Amino acid sequence: MRLKALVVAYAVHESGCREVIGVDVGEAETEAFWREFLRGVPARGFSGVLLCVSDAHEGLTRAIAQVLGCSWQRCAVHFLRDMQGRVHRSQQQMVAAAVRQVFAADELAEARARLAGVVATLEAAAPKVALLLEAAEEELLAFMRFPREHWTKLRSTNPLERLNKDLAWRSDVVGIYRNDESLIRLAGALLLEQNNEWLVGRCYLSAEALAGLYAAEQADEPARPATSAREVVLLTSR
Repeated sequence: MRLKALVVAYAVHESGCREVIGVDVGEAETEAFWREFLRGVPARGFSGVLLCVSDAHEGLTRAIAQVLGCSWQRCAVHFLRDMQGRVHRSQQQMVAAAVRQVFAADELAEARARLAGVVATLEAAAPKVALLLEAAEEELLAFMRFPREHWTKLRSTNPLERLNKDLAWRSDVVGIYRNDESLIRLAGALLLEQNNEWLVGRCYLSAEALAGLYAAEQADEPARPATSAREVVLLTSR
């Protein structure tokens, strides 16, 4: 039995609504696979990505830079778990509390100052964590360039976890699939149902706040075709 990766891309478009924009199955989450997957998304009429949120899989992050060319937000929850795994159990609570101080800042400048302070504090007690935190500053704080009311929804992939668990449960019930298409049909049915709920339900992000963000972006860039859809993309894998 071969294990494969089921990957899904979700986006929040300029109206503030969430939408499923891609699903595929790969032999492994390699850079080549992610690059091909991401290239297939713009081919369906989607463009102007402002932010991509994912974990720090090296192949994925390189593909994001090459194909989407947008800001990347490293999932803060995955980062925190990773940091806790790099210290003794007795230090985990201390590390978590220190890192969370950064995300609790009210503005980007304050977050940067707090991050520098946390790095200095952890240099003696947890030098590996201090070094990694300092190196990850830009990718951890990318969400703070967006409207503050959206910060909690943009700094991690946590908003997708419930749907991911549903996908995991449904796929594990079957267990073995004859081919990739059978897995995609199963996952696609669940994703289509969720997608329809998102499109008719309450907006995920404030359209008013996003409109101001897009207006600022347009002032700095050449005009885009009126049919383009600008997105915040969240990527995940099963």
